[in-house]
Amino acid sequence: MELRLWVEGADPVEELEDLDDWLSQESGLRGRVKPAPVIPSEGELGGLPEVLIATLGAGGVASALATSLGAYLSQPRRRAVRIKVKGPQGQEVELDAQSADDAERLLRIALGQAEERR
Repeated sequence: MELRLWVEGADPVEELEDLDDWLSQESGLRGRVKPAPVIPSEGELGGLPEVLIATLGAGGVASALATSLGAYLSQPRRRAVRIKVKGPQGQEVELDAQSADDAERLLRIALGQAEERR
């Protein structure tokens, strides 16, 4: 099962690289979160990744991801960062500093494992 993550902020590419670095430090996520391959357009040599792909499986990987995303978003920073997550059936959720404590519930919604609160 895969989740797609991308960042919205002042500099999305820089923020995505920062998030990728952060998640790669988590032992439970190592090797499970990678930049999506970039397919260059005709005439281009390549491009920068715009999306991270998190491959989830058994063993609490989703919980580890939620905990790490919550910690990442809770850090004091100069600019606002918003992480969007899209699940395998197309469900999308947004995480930011205000929703960091709710990261696990939001990831479960993206995975189609919980109902969204209204």
